[in-house]
Amino acid sequence: MKFTKMQGCGNDYVYINMFEEKVDNPNKLAVEMSDRHFGVGSDGLVLICPADNADFTMRMFNSDGSESEMCGNAIRCVGKYVYDRKLTDKTSISINTLAGIKYLELHIGNDGTVDTVTVDMGEPILEAEKIPVVSDKKPVIDEEIKILDKSFKFTCVSMGNPHAVTYVEDVKNFDVEKYGKVAEIDGHFPNRVNVEFVEKISDDFLRMRVWERGAGETWACGTGACATVVASILKGVCVRKTTVGLNGGDLIIEWKEENNRVYMTGPARYSFDGVWLK
Repeated sequence: MKFTKMQGCGNDYVYINMFEEKVDNPNKLAVEMSDRHFGVGSDGLVLICPADNADFTMRMFNSDGSESEMCGNAIRCVGKYVYDRKLTDKTSISINTLAGIKYLELHIGNDGTVDTVTVDMGEPILEAEKIPVVSDKKPVIDEEIKILDKSFKFTCVSMGNPHAVTYVEDVKNFDVEKYGKVAEIDGHFPNRVNVEFVEKISDDFLRMRVWERGAGETWACGTGACATVVASILKGVCVRKTTVGLNGGDLIIEWKEENNRVYMTGPARYSFDGVWLK
């Protein structure tokens, strides 16, 4: 079975073209291929599939085998794949996900391939029951939750998947794994949660590390960057167009006031092609 390894800001996935290949058990395959010692090594598995109501469908599976609604970095890579591999000649495409249909603008580089992608990530979800998070706040700003020995104030947002954003003084040296893996499964979050630890650098630049639900700490999270900017605007921390610095690179996030939609722009890159022999 042929596959392609791709990454967006270091958030790496294995991509399979379902127009040519067949996968019987994607949950199991995601675990096997994601293993960084015995598999390909990745944050998860992405299937590029046909769609009835859009140009393509993206299904994504975390490294633990669980299926997730949406991934901003992965969907940019899907956009690059389908254009560069000539599955489409359009630079404006729609992709169906479990978080709804997302619309992409593909920006072509000098070599004729996709360099960066802008994704219309849709409107943020702020209602507690829809995120979901157990809270009486509307919206859920600064919900105080004790994780181990620390008390955190989480602002919660869904970008099709649940996020809890909190602010720390020195994110580079913060113990993301220690607190992230406990926060992910805290009882306030019925479907588990992605946890963003954020440091404000300026009004238009935020530094972020993320503990992703089902994957652990990753180098980047597109939906997490979007949720972080939405949360930060709600708290008056940043302006509506802000750069989010991640371990794997920068994403430009804009929450437009006129239509309440969030737009993410960032790179998409190939790592290599391969053949899965198992």
